[in-house]
Amino acid sequence: MDSRRLARFPYVKEASGYLKEKGIEIADVLRDDAYRRARARGMLRVLIALEKGDKAVLEDPPLHREEEVLPEILAYPVARMIVSCIADQYLIRRYALTEGVWAQARLNREDPPFVAALAAELGLDLQPADGGFRIHFTDFLRHTSAMREKEWKLINQVVDRGYVRLPRDRALRVMRNAVQRHIESQLPRPVNDAIIDALRPETDQVKTLLASRKERFKAEELGKVSITRFPPCMYNLLASIQNHENVPHTGRFAIVTFLHHIGLSNEEIFKVFGDVPDFAADVTRYQIDHITGTISATEYSTPECATMKSYGICPGGDLLCHQPWMRHPLTYYRRKPRWLKSGGATSTPPAESR
Repeated sequence: MDSRRLARFPYVKEASGYLKEKGIEIADVLRDDAYRRARARGMLRVLIALEKGDKAVLEDPPLHREEEVLPEILAYPVARMIVSCIADQYLIRRYALTEGVWAQARLNREDPPFVAALAAELGLDLQPADGGFRIHFTDFLRHTSAMREKEWKLINQVVDRGYVRLPRDRALRVMRNAVQRHIESQLPRPVNDAIIDALRPETDQVKTLLASRKERFKAEELGKVSITRFPPCMYNLLASIQNHENVPHTGRFAIVTFLHHIGLSNEEIFKVFGDVPDFAADVTRYQIDHITGTISATEYSTPECATMKSYGICPGGDLLCHQPWMRHPLTYYRRKPRWLKSGGATSTPPAESR
């Protein structure tokens, strides 16, 4: 692959092979002045991702000479190391989302064979066809499952012998999701003390910005409830919504039931979803009213921790989550203030079962 393409798509396998051929050691990249630009570009990737998300734009340098190409290829592993040193799930998701957005924009300038080749490396059966692309329906479902708009439903696609036919722009939108999932699945990477020490100035700066962003979530109190008491699963769902990310149906159901049971009104819950990408006011109001039992015979319960894990929306939890008696997000919310006052005792069971 041309080195300029490696600079634009540095997550392909050939990029790591290219760096190995150059004999570049990671210790040199992190400390040598010769790689100062690579470190700066890697840091820029993370900062733009944190501040802009899916609205991020990363300007490509000219990439005419080797000294312009190499820093761009190296910027990607540097960015991943910065993200891995911090190991915050919100930052990981936001960084992966942004890389996906950049990939979509860059692929728009590439020819169909290259798009297909990158798709194959990501595990997708995507091929040029009739001026657009065709993708196997299983890959289509896998990479559009979080996209709730009607036009992305399989029933609304043209399917021919197991392949979904897509125009170029929609195929690249699927590729964005594939790149995002690929990058997110590989983070955080293992980092040793030498990497942590070398990148401390960068990670300290990112941590400060990350904390500031999270404080904005905390400052936006939802009615009479406290965001600081949210379990990680619910905090992440809320952060994804406020970050304008698509949240899967299971995540929406979980956050609605959680917010309902901690005391938010249906109108307050509705306002939480006001900026979701596929927000449809009437549908959202109906779903909230149905889940909360306002217009249905059932007032749905918040899923237990085990169910959240089976949904794939449990981020792994924190120390309180890992207490032997912690089995429910509502237990976490009700127990957290007393748990903190006790100094994070590990043996005291909650007063209530949920």
